Amino acid sequence: MPNHPFPDNPKEVWSAVDQYIQQTLIPSDSVLQAALDDSHAADLPAISVSATQGKLLQLLAQTQSARRILEIGALGGYSTIHLARALPTGGQVVTLELEPKHAKVAMANIARAGLSGAVSLRLGPALESLAQLRAEGVEPFDMVFLDADKPGYPHYLTAFLPLCRPGTLILADNVIRDGDVVDGESGDPNVQGVREFLRLLGSDPRISSTAVQTVGSKGYDGFSLSRVLNL
Repeated sequence: MPNHPFPDNPKEVWSAVDQYIQQTLIPSDSVLQAALDDSHAADLPAISVSATQGKLLQLLAQTQSARRILEIGALGGYSTIHLARALPTGGQVVTLELEPKHAKVAMANIARAGLSGAVSLRLGPALESLAQLRAEGVEPFDMVFLDADKPGYPHYLTAFLPLCRPGTLILADNVIRDGDVVDGESGDPNVQGVREFLRLLGSDPRISSTAVQTVGSKGYDGFSLSRVLNL
């Protein structure tokens, strides 16, 4: 590996550092590894958060003392397991997933982790599920993790804000897009979805937000972190 600050292949360095952090700070976990293995075997997209990112989610949820967590985009349940492990007794993760195949893998992985009682998965378009949650008058969520289709981000924000409370923590993944987020002329709907999402966050006085760039085994990306001030 090149021993200078600007290597020819930076992703090789980023991945090596991710591996070092994982080996040093995050104990080996057969349940989480099985969740990744089964997701791969089922041919799910390889877009789960990394091990270091998953642990960050868990720590943030614990720091938030979250009892109720909303996740938009379950995929194979890898991030869901991290979030559910952060819950106190009686807590709940409500996770939304569009694809039946993904939901089936996710619930099997969650069951293997012994967390079925702490997770409620709602199958179908997220906007419909969010409308149903609003209609049910559910208790507000303490934390929201958004990791779904990027063109939908602005719409999801509008739809889940009524389900929050002052103090709710909102984390949204994949908002840097290899740096393409700065390109206002981009024809990529993912970039434009993220740009509109960030614009909404920045223009809403009820929300305090930032975004952090990240590098690692998943490449160059980042997440936004927001706190609801009032509603």
